[in-house]
This record gives sequence, structure tokens and C-alpha cells, in this order.
Amino acid sequence: MQDSVYHEIIDNLFIAIEEALDECEVDIDYEGAGGILTLTMPNKTKIILNKQPPLQQLWVATKFNGHHFNYTDGKWIDERTDAEFYAFFDKAVSLQADQDVKLDIQGV
Repeated sequence: MQDSVYHEIIDNLFIAIEEALDECEVDIDYEGAGGILTLTMPNKTKIILNKQPPLQQLWVATKFNGHHFNYTDGKWIDERTDAEFYAFFDKAVSLQADQDVKLDIQGV
């Protein structure tokens, strides 16, 4: 994949996450800068999403574990668990926020 396509895909994903968080009933703060999107839960724990342009990956760090996602056939797939990003992300945010969170970012 060309670098420009990678950046467009991941930038659109970060924008969609920010928009979904704005609509979310759970008060999750976020800040994006320099290819990093940091989510701060109400309990002050963080989830960090990080662009990895040299590898064309999306890295996600939670308080439980780190995950590296590859873009394959139009989906972000965890290279270790084969989990699809959107299902993983809702579970990770819910676990870390200590409450059910459903973000509407499917298919971005």
C-alpha cells in the first residue's frame, strides 16, 4: 500500500473515533497529536492509539496489553490474535472505562 493511502485510512479512522467519542454517553476525553490519539477514561486510565508509518500498522496500548494491527482486505486485524479492530476496540474501551461503551465507528 502506498504511504499516502495508509495515512488517509488511519487519519479517517482517528477522525471517526473522535467523532464517536463526542457522541458517546460515557465521558471519555481524547487528544490527538503527532500520529498519536490518547483516550482518557473517567477513571483516569488511558488507551493510546499510535500510527506506525514505517510498518503501516496501527498500535493500540491499553492498561492490559499492547496490540499491533495490520490493514488487510479492508480491515484492521491484530497480528497476534486475529481480532478485528472495531470489535476489539469497543471491548477494550468498555473494560478500561469500567462500563459498557459502544462506539459507532464500524467500517471506516
